[in-house]
Order: sequence, then structure tokens, then C-alpha cells
Amino acid sequence: MQASLKLLTRRKFLPLFSTQFLGAFNDNLFKTAMVMLVTYRIFSDNRLEAAFNAAANALFILPFFLFSALAGQLADCRDKAWIIRIVKTVEIGIMLVGASGLLLQSVPLLLTALFAMGVHSTFFGPIKYALLPQHLDSDEVLGGTGLIEAGTYGGVLLGIIVGGIIPAEAAAATVLAVALVGRIVGQQVPPAPPVIEDDSVDLHVVRASIRLVSETLHVPRLFLAILAISCFWMQAAILGTLFVPLVKNVLGADQEVATLFLAVFSVGVGIGSVAINRLLGGTVSARYAPAAAILMGLFLLDLHHVAEHWDAPDAMVGWKAFLELRGAKHILVDLFGVAMSGGMFVVPLYAFLTTTVDKLHTARTVAANNIVNSGAMVMGALLFAALIRVGVPVTGTLLVVVVGSLLAAAIAWRLHRAADRALSSA
Repeated sequence: MQASLKLLTRRKFLPLFSTQFLGAFNDNLFKTAMVMLVTYRIFSDNRLEAAFNAAANALFILPFFLFSALAGQLADCRDKAWIIRIVKTVEIGIMLVGASGLLLQSVPLLLTALFAMGVHSTFFGPIKYALLPQHLDSDEVLGGTGLIEAGTYGGVLLGIIVGGIIPAEAAAATVLAVALVGRIVGQQVPPAPPVIEDDSVDLHVVRASIRLVSETLHVPRLFLAILAISCFWMQAAILGTLFVPLVKNVLGADQEVATLFLAVFSVGVGIGSVAINRLLGGTVSARYAPAAAILMGLFLLDLHHVAEHWDAPDAMVGWKAFLELRGAKHILVDLFGVAMSGGMFVVPLYAFLTTTVDKLHTARTVAANNIVNSGAMVMGALLFAALIRVGVPVTGTLLVVVVGSLLAAAIAWRLHRAADRALSSA
């Protein structure tokens, strides 16, 4: 772990880490501030609020379907550091629109900025992982991936907290300031010239997406890795959707406790992301992924048991009163265990994804993974909505995620065996 942390002192890694952290922070600060503004100051109708949240989620995910193939092609045939500078420059313009939406309380401006931030994340996504094997030594890639994931979840956590407690006017100034700082930091990322001579780019996004996914998934190891990662993100989408209704309608707690849940979850994923590097000793391997998925399922099963037998208070309670309730600490331990296991599961798979292919195809492989992951996230959210609609209680949806953990473990085990066979025949 100490060797991994030393990467934070090196220019080949620190600017990329900082740029990613600032981007995750700004994304979540803006999204949280937007939701708070719309929910508490613009709309006062449950149906309108639900429609807005559905539209917002769709608009943010849509760019990953539309532009991931294009983003992967550009990352492979252009200097990645140059693309980072372009993307971070565009972020300043996006946040000008977003800040205007927050100040003017304009839903169209807010949704426009949210969609544009989805585009921003789509083009930055392949780069942050494709840069690692290009800038780092082979024994540093896993540690770097873990730090990137930990930094991302740290940025997400901080953005959610700050966006939820500051007024919209302060949020408008903050997102613009962070975008400016992100551009300055992004300028420090060392050059990462293209490793592919073919600089042609297919601008037909549908055709390019279909071809990219089909070309990637026909490789058994890549197919299994992407499938396992997508299974994780489907579970994460369901968990992220059920946190608030679980806290409010089952546990009888307020927004403070929902924020506490998000904080514990983010910290758990971050710790799991870094800790797995220590277990693997810097070696890129999926050997612990099946056990991590099973452990995640066990924590979820225990969380379901505690929630099913929860004695909700008569009135909504804050975080201090919640912690005094019987079983509250038990639930937080389960939540932390789920998150830590998830981090230990997914980080080696991302490292495997970026190191098992030739550097010529790293960014496109990550882009193909993003397309499939986005589809899995949408399916997870729709599955949760469908289950609630047919009368399944919120606690019951936890069992669906448990089944997903068993599926993820089975896929990860097949991936581990396939990787071992590939190494033995090499």
C-alpha cells in the first residue's frame, strides 16, 4: 500500500489523479445541488420530482451509449494528455451553463449542463484508465488503478456532502471555480502520445459502438471481465437507487442518515480499492474477485435480515438519534462490508481489463466496457423500479442484489480460470 501511495508524489500520476478527483467532485456537487434545488425550491409535486429525476438520470447516462465508441477511438489515436486539456477546457463552459441554471433556477439549463457533463465524463473515462499502463510500470498499474478508484469515490463523497449542504448560489460559484482548477491541473498531465498509427475515426456513433463492442467481446477474457464489471455496476445501480427509500421508509431516518449511508459506502469502496493491492502485491489478477463477490453477498444477506426485523421509530430521526437505535451500528457495519467487498471485487478487474490487451487497444477496450456497463446500470435501475411497482418491498430488492453477487462470483471464477490457462500456455 505504501508503494502505491508513493505514486501520489510523482508527476506521471499525481496530475491525472487530481484531475479525476476534481472531476468526480464537481460532477456530484453539481448533480446534488441541482436535485436539492429542484426538489425543495422549484417543484413541490412528487410526480414532477420523480419525472425530473428519471430524466436527469437518463440524460447523464445517454452520452455513454452514444459517444463511448468515439471517445475510445480518439483516446487511441490522439495524445491523451491533449484530449484531457480539451475536455477540461470544455468543462469550464459547461459549468458556466450549470451555474447559470442554479442561479436562475432554470430546469432546461440544468438538464443541458447535466447532459454535457455526461459527455465530458464519457470522453474522460477511457483516458484515465488507458493512461495508467502507458505512464506506469507494470507492477504499478494495479496500485494506480486502486488509487484512481479511491480518489473517485472520495470525490463523489465530498461532492455529495458539499452539494447537499451549501445553497445553490454558493454551489454555482464552486462548480465554476473547481472547473478552472481542474483545467490548470490537467495541464500538468505528461504527454501520452498515441500508440496506434491509424488515425481514422468513425463518426457514425451507432455503427462504431456496435463494432467496438462486438470486436471486444469476442475475446473470452475480455468478455468475462466486462461481464463481471457490468454485473457489479448493475448491483451498484440498484443499491444506489434503494438507499434513500430504505433510510426513509424502512429505517425511519432523515436525510442526514441517507448522507451517512453514502459516506460509509464511499469510504468502504475506497478502502477496498486500496486494500486489494496489498493482498495481490501489485500483481494483476482476478483470483480474489470470486471471494470478494461472495463476501459482498453475505453482507447484503445480513443487511436484509436486520432491515426486515427493524423496529422503526415513531418519528423521523437524525444521525445522532439513529446511531442510538438498536441495530444501527450493525447496519452500518454491513453497509461498509458490502462497499469494501465491492471495491476489492471491481478494481482488479479494471486493472486486468487495461493490462490484458495491447496498448494499441486499451482506450477502445475501456470504451466498450463503458458502453456495456452503462446498459447494465440502466437495467439495474429499471429492474428496481419494476420490482417496486409490482409490490416488492425495498428490503426485498436486497435479495436481488444478493443473487447478483453470486452471479458475479461465478463469472469472476471463470475469468480467473481463463486467465490462468492463458498464462500457462504463454
